[in-house]
Amino acid sequence: MITCSPLIDSHCHLDFPEFDPDRSQVLTTAFEQGVEVICVPGTESERWEPLLQMCSDIQKPVKLFAALGIHPWFVGQHEPNDLQRLAEYFETNEHIVAVGEAGLDFALQSVNRKAQMFWLTEQLELARQFGKPVILHARKAHDLILKQLRQKPVKQGGIVHAFSGSEQQAYQYIEQGFCLGFGGGITYPRAKKTRALAASLPLSSLVLETDAPDMPLCGFQGQRNEPAQLTVVLETLAELRREPKAEIAEATRLNTIKILSLLP
Repeated sequence: MITCSPLIDSHCHLDFPEFDPDRSQVLTTAFEQGVEVICVPGTESERWEPLLQMCSDIQKPVKLFAALGIHPWFVGQHEPNDLQRLAEYFETNEHIVAVGEAGLDFALQSVNRKAQMFWLTEQLELARQFGKPVILHARKAHDLILKQLRQKPVKQGGIVHAFSGSEQQAYQYIEQGFCLGFGGGITYPRAKKTRALAASLPLSSLVLETDAPDMPLCGFQGQRNEPAQLTVVLETLAELRREPKAEIAEATRLNTIKILSLLP
């Protein structure tokens, strides 16, 4: 077990079926590795209610916080009335910490850009309406998302999950009040640009994540990722930045608590 501040996994899909056989053990293992808080982003409407129920179970060793949103991969499965459902959740459940996972993914083979833009702009509007931060998914679309944020800022900011943009885009997000999430991607030596950014960007704007069960770390390709692997992300970031693990653990923990307004 690490001997520094408790860790927060700012992005872990603990509700996904990959964890159904052993979710409790996954949480116990994560807790033993120093992970004490996990934010679980929503991806599609059919998962919202089970996700909220999972996060409300206080018998778990790790504190779970829920975000709700519609991931760009799943926009085709939704109707505009799902936005009203989402709004009702924010109106009635004060424990939902963010809108998301929302965003744009133009790296997909078949992309309906118009549909993705509709769902992104509508979810950004919900974030403004309810004073919530946004958890953003962005691939090959950073400039379009930044344009949306500049035109109508989201007051509470948010987190750009699995950031892989440029240095200029990173600082533009930071100016808009966003933190940048780094996870398993920085463990790959070939990810030189992302590793260089993780090493040089202000620590005050970084948060840790796993994106489990996805984004397996280097050396674990083909295996299910788990929140316990956050310790490896921390170790890698400390090596890249040449800073003490304890300092990074504490800073990223406080950054996540602040940006998501996490309650004790």
